[in-house]
Parts: sequence; C-alpha cells; structure tokens
Amino acid sequence: VGGHDLTTNPQAVRAGIGVTGQFSAVDGLITGEENMLLMADLHHLPKPVGRRTAAELLERFDLTTAAKKPASTYSGGMKRRLDIAMTLVGSPRIIFLDEPTTGLDPRSRHTMWQIIRELVTGGVTVFLTTQYLEEADQLADRIAVLNNGKIAAEGTAEQLKRLVPGGHVRLRFTDPTAYRTATRTLPTATRDGESLTLQIPSGATQHELRTLLDHLHTTGTEADELTVHTPDLDDVFFALTDTTHIPHQPTEATR
Repeated sequence: VGGHDLTTNPQAVRAGIGVTGQFSAVDGLITGEENMLLMADLHHLPKPVGRRTAAELLERFDLTTAAKKPASTYSGGMKRRLDIAMTLVGSPRIIFLDEPTTGLDPRSRHTMWQIIRELVTGGVTVFLTTQYLEEADQLADRIAVLNNGKIAAEGTAEQLKRLVPGGHVRLRFTDPTAYRTATRTLPTATRDGESLTLQIPSGATQHELRTLLDHLHTTGTEADELTVHTPDLDDVFFALTDTTHIPHQPTEATR
C-alpha cells in the first residue's frame, strides 16, 4: 500500500493515507490557520515546516484571506476546501473522500472537482464515494456500483454504460404527413403520435448513425430534429440495483 508492506511497516501505510469524511472535521472555534497548524502538530512536523506547509496549502485552496477568521464563519464550500487542505498536511499518497460535495452549490462543487483532478494529476490515488452519478462519470477512472453492501459491477464509466440497453435515436417532426411517411419507412420505431416523434433502437455508433441517415436520405424522410440518447450512469444504477436482473460484470481493466 503506497509502496509499503502492511505486515512489516503498518505505520508507514497509515502515514501515507489521508481521509476526508462526509462530515466536516474542521474545528469551528479556531481559525482556518489554527486548524492547519493543529494538523501539522499532529503529524509531528517541525514548527517552521508546519507553518510553511499551512501557508502553502491555505494559498493553494484560496483560503489565505479567511485564514485568520474562525472556521465557523466559513461557507460550506470553504469548509470542504479547508477539510481537504488539512488532509494534505501529511502529504498522503492515498486519499479517501467520503461524499466531498454533498450540500455544496454548483460552483463550489465544480471547484471541488477541479481540486480532485489536480490531486490525481499530482500522483495521488483518490477513493471517492458519491451519490452523484454525474460526479463519478466526470472524475472516476474506475467505478464500483454498490448494491446492498456488495459490488454489483465494476469498470470504467463507458464499460458500465455498455451493460445497459436502451440507446436510441429520437426523430421529431412538425409535419404530420412527414411523420406518417416516416412511420411506414421505419416500421421498427416506437411511435408517439401526440408529439410526432419516433424512437429507433440504436447503440449510437458511427456505423449505426450513418446507416440511419442514409436510410432517411434514400426514403426522403426529413425530420425536424434528431437527438441521440445513450444510457448514462443513472440508467446503469437503476439496472444494477434492480434485483430481478443484474447485467454481467465487465472484466476488462483500464487505467
């Protein structure tokens, strides 16, 4: 773990791991800077090194201006940034982030995403738990979906999405005559007469889309709007947590 043998050097393993829990570990009664210095003391850093590390991390996470203010006055996003800054005092190579963006506004969430990306770029391994599937799609190299405490499937986002059927192309018409003509030339499409739309099953590959477009051109079918839908991680989650059917897990590993 982190280059250390757990059986012979467990303390080095522990020293290489950082944790940012779901609930803030920030002490609201002291300032942001004092929180950082407290962590430096807990890591037994020499005083000059601890002060330098605290100052560098406060600057890195855009907390320098608020460093002398009580942490209780910080916004939710600031507290989460301070939380991660405190975790980084010991320079861990493996970090566990437990729902780091829960309760944050969209701007703060995207700021946190950028911080996580920078950690990974710097060589830190991040284990992230999240209930926001868009977040997993944006950040994770590999994703494990948990169902009743067990891993239902594991793989890259693209591998997981390929587990779930339901990709389709949607054609929308404004002219009822064009819609009726299209229903005759596309007999396998699912019809919606009220909205004048057709839904054609498709994996949305380049070959499938080209074939469909060639067919529309050959038959003179002119849709007013064409949209492509591929399964997203929401679809994957609902499929995997449906106990009546769990798709086969991917086996290919990528990094």
